[in-house]
Amino acid sequence: MNDLSDNEDNARLLAEATPGDNAPALSVSELSAALKRSVEDRFGLVRVRGELSGVKRAASGHFYFALKDENALLDGVMWKGSVSRLPFRPEDGLEVVATGKLTTYPGRSKYQIVADRMEIAGAGALMALLEQRKRQLAAEGLFAPERKVLLPYLPRVIGVVTSPTGAVIRDILHRLADRCPTHVIVWPVLVQGEGAAAQVAAAVNGFNQIAPNGPVPRPDLLIVARGGGSIEDLWAFNEEIVVRAVAGSDIPIISAVGHETDTTLCDFAADVRAPTPTAAAEIAVPVVAELTAMIREFGLRASRAIWRDQERARERLAALSRLLPPPQRLIEQRQQRLDDLADRLPRALAHRNVRARGELDRLAGSLRPALLQARLDQARTRLTAATPRPQILVQRIDREHQRLDALWRLAASLNPDLVLKRGYARVEANGHAITDTAQARKAGQMRLHFADGAVDIRIDQPGAGSGGASGPKSGPKTGGTGKPAQPSLF
Repeated sequence: MNDLSDNEDNARLLAEATPGDNAPALSVSELSAALKRSVEDRFGLVRVRGELSGVKRAASGHFYFALKDENALLDGVMWKGSVSRLPFRPEDGLEVVATGKLTTYPGRSKYQIVADRMEIAGAGALMALLEQRKRQLAAEGLFAPERKVLLPYLPRVIGVVTSPTGAVIRDILHRLADRCPTHVIVWPVLVQGEGAAAQVAAAVNGFNQIAPNGPVPRPDLLIVARGGGSIEDLWAFNEEIVVRAVAGSDIPIISAVGHETDTTLCDFAADVRAPTPTAAAEIAVPVVAELTAMIREFGLRASRAIWRDQERARERLAALSRLLPPPQRLIEQRQQRLDDLADRLPRALAHRNVRARGELDRLAGSLRPALLQARLDQARTRLTAATPRPQILVQRIDREHQRLDALWRLAASLNPDLVLKRGYARVEANGHAITDTAQARKAGQMRLHFADGAVDIRIDQPGAGSGGASGPKSGPKTGGTGKPAQPSLF
């Protein structure tokens, strides 16, 4: 009976509180909240080592990831404020140590770590990340030799990207002053720690955005410099944002990061790598004393070359001058001809004078007043005789009218078209009149003009038969009596 009662209690349809029941029903939210408090109280601060997987940065700036090893997987999240302080860029496959607290995510019944800080797990993992990133960027061609450009021989302005408080900038300025004083613009940046990579990339891009001939001089050469340190200290110069900024610079760049044994990805992307910042200053400019000596040597060489050219020209001039006759001989004939012409000129002028005087006397004799008056009287007589009289003009016009009427009557009587009204016809071929049978046979095709119109005909050649003509036959037409109906025109 007791077992039957227990089964009946377990099979109750409605949930009811019973006396002495110390396990009240909790809502899902209450249970999730209790679990969250328990987990956070127990694991308020943990450090977890694992390999990053499923790395994703949301549009909000938060960073989602998972930490895994060979047996387990732990979800994780890092809020936007903590992400901005990361000294490196998290990537899949990188082994890290995440510091934060464990909590639960009630929406999916999962637990996760909220990381406040993240570090690379040892130098080995850091070197592995460096090699992986180096291969990736090299595959994109950022380290290709053909991308690199030559440095200017004597830059007027040099831009330096480094910390303004370290010994690096003092070494660079001191060496530049010793070798060749040059205008230097320093863009102060952090060279390690949080935000260092972003500041270095912004400085390189900022120098490239300076407009030529603007209020701030645009550098002809950039030096990205930092002193020596561990791989963690130099890590900012291995970040992708810095490498891409250096590789994409239009201004030539010298990378002087660390000492001779230190190598960063920035060195591969730069146009020239310097072993130290001091060496970068030596590469950037020549020694002014050596430059002065070089210029002086060039001046001496130019002077000697000019002197040799002058000597050779002088020798050529002397050789050519020996081939020429003396100058006096060149002008002797001209002088003799000038003397001859000077002697002939007075005689020619005197002869010309005599001839002109004789011509003047002859013309003056023909200009006597009596002779001029006689010629004038003759001209007046001819003018009086040529003056027209109206009666003579009227008679002449009447005679011309009568002559014109006679010619018009004659032309009308000779008009060939007048006889067409009396039954005659005018024959033409190709616009010309036909006057005999030989011309008609030669023409073949003719036109007959009558008083009321024209008719085209074709003449058959003799012996052609009677079947090929398309016009009147060459023989005369006959009537029923056998007599010609009309006399033949031919």
